[in-house]
Amino acid sequence: MTTDTEEAARRLATIEDAISRAARLTDRDADAVTLIAVSKTQEADAIRPLIAAGQRVFGENRVQESQDKWPALRDEYPDIALHLVGQLQSNKAAEAVALFDAIHGLDRPSLLTALVKAMDTAGKRIPCYIQVNIGAEAQKGGCAIADVPALIAATRAADIPLLGLMCVPPADVEPTPYFALLAKMAREEGLDRLSMGMSSDYETAIMLGATDVRIGTALFGERPTPARPVPASGRGMIRNTPGR
Repeated sequence: MTTDTEEAARRLATIEDAISRAARLTDRDADAVTLIAVSKTQEADAIRPLIAAGQRVFGENRVQESQDKWPALRDEYPDIALHLVGQLQSNKAAEAVALFDAIHGLDRPSLLTALVKAMDTAGKRIPCYIQVNIGAEAQKGGCAIADVPALIAATRAADIPLLGLMCVPPADVEPTPYFALLAKMAREEGLDRLSMGMSSDYETAIMLGATDVRIGTALFGERPTPARPVPASGRGMIRNTPGR
């Protein structure tokens, strides 16, 4: 193995060992937990060592960025599964359906309508998770907790495979109550999967029932930060960060 691949393998093994420990603490099978390597802002050359180390499930935040790098990578590695873990604009629904194997950011009726149309046109159904705004944060996307049952019902009625619920807890606070609440909501709705837990809290998430953990920084290191234009108001914008 090359040095880059050896480092990727070391980081991957560390995460997999931690997943196994967390699963054992709650008498769960570690194989029931899917590790999604969140590769947002990472170049293809940074992703290849992790693929060489054996990782096969990846997550991205943005459709455009994914279109720029993943078609070539998937030609090289056709067994890759690609998940969209960021927010999705309705006008990007068709592109998302064409590229991704699962969508974690279904959070509103208008997006559901766009996805149904895109899936009907493509002649396929893409599994989805409903993203819940678990902390009721105005600056974040996600379905309001009170609106989740109606969106679940509409998704099921539209014959879209609904796998489970997804959340991003508020930053810099104890995530346990938010993970526990999402797990309770999933149980009440008969949903099997929970997309929750990132680099700083995935072990806690697993002990509270996570089936999909979205790990970025712990696998890739700190991300390169692209320059962003300053909004006209001069104020920064807080954005949803579904995978770290």
